[in-house]
Amino acid sequence: MISRRKKIAVFASGFGSNFQAINDYIKNKGINGYIGLLFSNNPGAYALQRAEKDNIATYALDPKDFNDRKEYDQEIAKVLKKENIDIIVLAGYMLLFTPGLVNLFKNRIINIHPSLLPAFKGTQGIKDAYDYGVKVTGVTVHFVDAELDHGPIILQKEVAVNDSYSLKDLEERIHQVEHDLYPKAVEYLCSDRLQIKGRKVIIREKEV
Repeated sequence: MISRRKKIAVFASGFGSNFQAINDYIKNKGINGYIGLLFSNNPGAYALQRAEKDNIATYALDPKDFNDRKEYDQEIAKVLKKENIDIIVLAGYMLLFTPGLVNLFKNRIINIHPSLLPAFKGTQGIKDAYDYGVKVTGVTVHFVDAELDHGPIILQKEVAVNDSYSLKDLEERIHQVEHDLYPKAVEYLCSDRLQIKGRKVIIREKEV
């Protein structure tokens, strides 16, 4: 039986195109969740403007205003608790969570990465794959744990690297796939269809 509708906090540091894709998917298709908060570590992030245009609550905290990352994430936890957030969706959020925040939302935080993990971890996944000369790269949606780009994998989709592609061409293709894949993973999580067994994630059939 599907539980009550989940309240989602999307974390973004910049442009917010994945936030937009998820929000559009929710509005057009309807899922067992809704975006209740857009959080950013960058007060100037365009993602905040996207959320405000859709009357979604926003909150920005600059890490430079805190003594350390532990203190920063503790303040984030207070915000999430106040907003009664169920799920965290990282959409271009450029900071790692401290273990305390990860544990507080264990198995309720997901992230999208622009490579086929475990290959090409880190912030330059597309460029690293392109520079390495791979013929196939892709996109990974995974649960977040205390390590970088490490948690159990939910979904992956391959992207062929055409010999004529520039780095910009590959970036555009990767982003297209992200915008298709990520909303589906959010839907699965909100519908309690994801079961973690070790490093494997089983996607249960949709209830009729």
